[in-house]
Amino acid sequence: MKLVCFTAISIALASPLSAQTADTSAAPADNVNPDAGVPVFPYDITDRPYEVIGEIKAEVRKGTIFSKEASQAKIYKELWERGRKLNADAVIKASYGDARVTMMSWGSIKATGTAIRFKPTEAAPAAPTPASVEQAPSQ
Repeated sequence: MKLVCFTAISIALASPLSAQTADTSAAPADNVNPDAGVPVFPYDITDRPYEVIGEIKAEVRKGTIFSKEASQAKIYKELWERGRKLNADAVIKASYGDARVTMMSWGSIKATGTAIRFKPTEAAPAAPTPASVEQAPSQ
């Protein structure tokens, strides 16, 4: 009986947690860097208009001297977290340097980027229909 109660409580507690971890603000598939899985790009986007929200700075640190250096994907994900807090659609011109030892960590990498929001595409004005075209009075 105790096992059944424990299992039921475990399932009840796990379901809200798994629902909270789902990423509901995922970027559209056409707006994602395939190397990192997030909309962060090292270049400028020129195929559609956008407005600049602001500059983003992030720092990724190693936990210990034995930890691996942060990958590009991890750095881009950290930049995206900062950009998402600003309601950005993407981060462009992302750059980062080499890892360096600081007083507080064994390897710190600083990264910067520009948060942007895409402007809505304006639909072309509809062509006037023959019924809506006014007839000029004949003389």
